[in-house]
Amino acid sequence: MDDQRVGVIGGTSLTGECLLPLLRSDGRRVIAFSRRVGGSGREGGGEETTSGPLLEGGDGVVWRELGVPVQPSGASFPEQIAYWVCVAPAWVLPEHFTLLERAGARRLVMLSSTSRFTKSDSSDAFERTIALRLSRAEDALRRWAESNNIEWVVLRPTLIYGRGRDKNITEIARFIRRFGFFPLIGRGMGLRQPVYAGDVASACVGALKSAVAVNRAYNLSGGETLTYREMVARVFVALRRHPRLVKVPRHFFRMAVQGIRLLPSYRHWTPAMVERMNHDLVFDHTDAERDFSFSPRSFYLAPEDLPR
Repeated sequence: MDDQRVGVIGGTSLTGECLLPLLRSDGRRVIAFSRRVGGSGREGGGEETTSGPLLEGGDGVVWRELGVPVQPSGASFPEQIAYWVCVAPAWVLPEHFTLLERAGARRLVMLSSTSRFTKSDSSDAFERTIALRLSRAEDALRRWAESNNIEWVVLRPTLIYGRGRDKNITEIARFIRRFGFFPLIGRGMGLRQPVYAGDVASACVGALKSAVAVNRAYNLSGGETLTYREMVARVFVALRRHPRLVKVPRHFFRMAVQGIRLLPSYRHWTPAMVERMNHDLVFDHTDAERDFSFSPRSFYLAPEDLPR
């Protein structure tokens, strides 16, 4: 990787927040793209593709505002950027293909998710839609990259956590703080592999630089496999509370989820999500370990990983 410039789409996301300083410490000049210059909005994606004003952040990252979609006209981008990382939701990336072409992209790392597989047969229509959008985004990337002679890498992390900004562990912690217990269907023995956002960001840097990680997709699982029950118990411990796990009948749980979704913090909860408590969601990251030294940590929650 001889070019020092790296473009980042989704720099205000959880993974993006971890990625930007890693790229800077690796000696890269980072141009981060956001709907709001400076990235103060912390949005997860949906950025538009245009070349707005530049702003040099205090962290040495150059922020470029994104506005109306770029119209095909053959014009080149103001600054050529050969290497790119997309840590916004995968399905927004195709909106930016014209931008990448004009910027002279030669290699792109895109963050997808193992939800592509785990939610494809979900009983919840929205979750099935998410899986389909991930699958289509990966397919679109391959077709576009191959037709433009651009190297691509797809990374599919498991359950991402960290910095109190994720949508999984954070919501479990909020529930425990609010109600003092956590409900389980059955014994909650489905296996999980939570992966820390910083480790996902490190994988993005590794994949961007690896000579062998070309035109391939990799699963990124955490460094520890544990049951759903144990995962929740560790959230209790991180909150300095004794674990109170309550077994709830399936039919009652489904009704309770419908009610709790009325609260903003739990609007993402679905009956399908809680029914997976006893399903194994396990993925092998051996290929990522071999090709770009992916070495995820065990599941641990530091104070800064809990919601504010």
